[in-house]
Amino acid sequence: MSQEIRPAVVERNQGSLYTLYPDHSVVKHFDMVDISNGIDWSLDHKTLYYIDSLSFAVDALDYDVKTGKTSNRRNVYALQKDEGIPDGMCIDSEGKLWVACYNGGRVIRIDPEAGTVIQTVKLPVDKTTSCCFGGKDYSEMYVTSACEGMDEEWTARQPQSGGIYKITGLGVKGIPPTEFAG
Repeated sequence: MSQEIRPAVVERNQGSLYTLYPDHSVVKHFDMVDISNGIDWSLDHKTLYYIDSLSFAVDALDYDVKTGKTSNRRNVYALQKDEGIPDGMCIDSEGKLWVACYNGGRVIRIDPEAGTVIQTVKLPVDKTTSCCFGGKDYSEMYVTSACEGMDEEWTARQPQSGGIYKITGLGVKGIPPTEFAG
């Protein structure tokens, strides 16, 4: 018995970005989203960083921490084709963004003020999906990868697909997560 796995078809511009407030109310910020992925805030929480993967970019929005309202959406970094598709994202203690690049086999560190890549970490798998800092002092980065829907040829070439990778020695630390107040 064989299984057939088909890739999901993405209907463009069908999604939206919402906020879930502590009282469990929901507010829509904008629509026309393809694949909503990475999201994080600047260290002062005045800027929201956001990835809609099929835009191949990291965006920034002004963020009001008291009301949760966003405004002034703008592009911070546009990925080059060879970098892959932007997926999951996190911020480090220096305010720089780390973006997992699906089909790019890497995680890139972006200076959101300059709009440039300042560090690249290559991985032994192409389909990197997300990244976060962890460990006792947040000096370890953990990177997830995908394996769903890959054929036998792919898994023979990249047998470590689907694994989680721990990266040390980056010279920078992450920050503790912010807990949901609701």
